[in-house]
Amino acid sequence: MRRWMFFWFKLPRKDSDPDESFGRIAPGRMLAMIDRGAYWQCGCVIPKGGAEELRQKGIDAFRESIARLTPFLADRVDTLKDWTNVSLLTVQVNRLKKWSRPGLLCIGDAAHAMSPVGGVGVNLAIQDAVAAANLLGAKLRGNSLSDADVAVVQRRREFPTRVTQAIQLFIQNRVVRSVLAAEAPLALRLLNAMPLLRRLPARLMGLGVRPEHIET
Repeated sequence: MRRWMFFWFKLPRKDSDPDESFGRIAPGRMLAMIDRGAYWQCGCVIPKGGAEELRQKGIDAFRESIARLTPFLADRVDTLKDWTNVSLLTVQVNRLKKWSRPGLLCIGDAAHAMSPVGGVGVNLAIQDAVAAANLLGAKLRGNSLSDADVAVVQRRREFPTRVTQAIQLFIQNRVVRSVLAAEAPLALRLLNAMPLLRRLPARLMGLGVRPEHIET
C-alpha cells in the first residue's frame, strides 16, 4: 500500500542539539529525525506524487522549508547541495503469505515491509530473530530441525506484525494525511489534551505487541 513518500537525507549533528530522536509537525508539513550520533537521519513526509512538484521549486525552497519547521537546523541545511543529497523513499506496507520454504526462513524486512512510521522495522526484525533463536536453536544444535518447526516462527511473529502494520496504516491514513492536508487530526488533538494517552502508542511501537526475550 502506497499513500505517501519520504524525502530521506542526512544533516550534521552538533553537541548542542537535542539528544534524542524526535519529529516536527506543522500544518502541511512533517519531519522525522533519527539521532545517528554524528548526524541526523531525516525523513520529510510528502504525499504520493508530490516529489516532482517539490523538486521543481528548487533545493533552496526545500532547505528553507526544513529550516522553518526545525529552526535549530537552519545553520546546516546548506549541506544539502542539490537533489543528489536527497533520496526518495516510497512507503510500502506488506508481508509474505508464507515466510518459509525448505531450507529458507524469511524474517524482518524479508518477510514484512514496514512503514517508517514509528521507526519500528528494526525492532520487529530483531524480535523475529530472537523468536527464531528461541524456537529453533535447540533443534538446530541437535540436527533435528524440520520444515514444520521453521513454520512455527511465522505463527508466533505474524500476529504482532499484523497489529503493528495496522497501527502504522491508521497513522498514515488518518494522522499523516490530515497533517499534509494542513488539518489538525483528532488523534493529535486528543494526545495533546490527554498526555496519559501518549504512553500507549509509545509502548506498543517501542516495545512491540509481543515482546521477545532471549531464552537460549
